[in-house]
Amino acid sequence: MADTRAAAGLTVEQWDDNYFVEYFQENVFRPYMGQGESSIIQINEDLTRKKGDRFTFALVNRLTNAATLGNLTLEGNEEDLSTRSYELSVDLRRHAVKVPKMENQRSSIDLREAARSALKVWSLEDLRNSVISSLYSIDGVEFGLTSAAQRNTWNANNADRVLYGNSVGNYNATFATAMGTLDTTNDRGTAAVLSLIKRRAMLAQPKVRPIEVSGGKRVLIAFVHPLVFRDLAASLQAVNRDAYDRGKENPIFTGADLFYEGVVIKEVDDMPLLAANATINSVAVGNTVQASPIFLCGAQAVGVAYAQRVRTVTKDFDYESKVGVAVEEIRGIGKMRYGTGANDTDTPKDYGVVTAWVAAPADA
Repeated sequence: MADTRAAAGLTVEQWDDNYFVEYFQENVFRPYMGQGESSIIQINEDLTRKKGDRFTFALVNRLTNAATLGNLTLEGNEEDLSTRSYELSVDLRRHAVKVPKMENQRSSIDLREAARSALKVWSLEDLRNSVISSLYSIDGVEFGLTSAAQRNTWNANNADRVLYGNSVGNYNATFATAMGTLDTTNDRGTAAVLSLIKRRAMLAQPKVRPIEVSGGKRVLIAFVHPLVFRDLAASLQAVNRDAYDRGKENPIFTGADLFYEGVVIKEVDDMPLLAANATINSVAVGNTVQASPIFLCGAQAVGVAYAQRVRTVTKDFDYESKVGVAVEEIRGIGKMRYGTGANDTDTPKDYGVVTAWVAAPADA
């Protein structure tokens, strides 16, 4: 008599693998995540195969020296690769639900399925929020926990990678002073502001590297709050009307991502929105109007290190009348920074991001 065996799709290992795949595929940032150095969000899983709670990403700047010609000597004229490193710590992240008694009468796989939707939504939101929080961070510190001194230091170090409103002249080494230049008339998201942000990315040292997409196009990605997307869509309406096919697939009608001058504009829920006259740690941020950042990203903007992929854990409670189902992973996410000083990590600067603050007034 043949033995009955569980279908591969019902085993715990297979279930966890499927969960992990869906967890990434359904994430809003998934199109920009990959393991290569040309990905906006670079993933590394080396720590899943070895011990450790930190992973170091290598940041290699592009070569800029001219070619050595003809019979001129090359030896001794080699160019320094100017490598830098970015270290990212990982930590255990988990969440759980308890399954009612009647659900406990089913198999363990059914219990996982009963909790699947809620836990997957939580996992997706946790990953999305971690990416957003990283982009919003100031030298590795959550924006809402920073001091005025930390914001000023970051602002000074990233002077070629920040923009306030519609003019480079709005910049001031004091973060609050620069934020105070924003107004709702001139400093909202527009096509002109987007062009200026892109030029900042191209002229920064080192410049923000575009990523290559299908068809060999090289683009940058701008992640924006819905209110900023609203203003950009209004400013680009004529472009969309005249440059795209005039049909139902036009972004004017579909609400799809916008594209302008080599920049893909991606609307993301829960992007940061700073209330007018905001304070952090009882210190004024400086903005007198509601504001939001535009994160213009290129290659290696954010790093993600995994020491353990998402997996499920179950536990019995109350004399086995209830069963808890949990998901857990060990990972870290951070905005990549490279040192610009004499030593590797001295005077850190954001690597693949230009941050532009614009006014984002509420809908009337």
